[in-house]
Amino acid sequence: MRIEVLYVPGCPNFQPAVERIEKVLVSESLRADIEGVPVSGDAEAKALQFPGSPTIRINGDDVEFIETKSPTLACRLYPNRSGVPSEEMLRVALLRANRGEGA
Repeated sequence: MRIEVLYVPGCPNFQPAVERIEKVLVSESLRADIEGVPVSGDAEAKALQFPGSPTIRINGDDVEFIETKSPTLACRLYPNRSGVPSEEMLRVALLRANRGEGA
């Protein structure tokens, strides 16, 4: 399983997002490396289809099952009105990826 956390350098939600992923991995007895992917410019954001910081992708799929928004270097808000996805959203995405299902 490949977990990427795409973020704008200096994003205050990057580390809390990584910590929440780690917590869910432990609670589900899963193991995976988490790779931080800095996104520094508009061209890079466009190439990565980056909808905001932080964006969490598991095996290439965004943890939030929505159409990709316009690429931006802005902060991202998740349905829980936070800059970090809920544990439940992460759990669903991790378990789906672990079973080999796509988004």
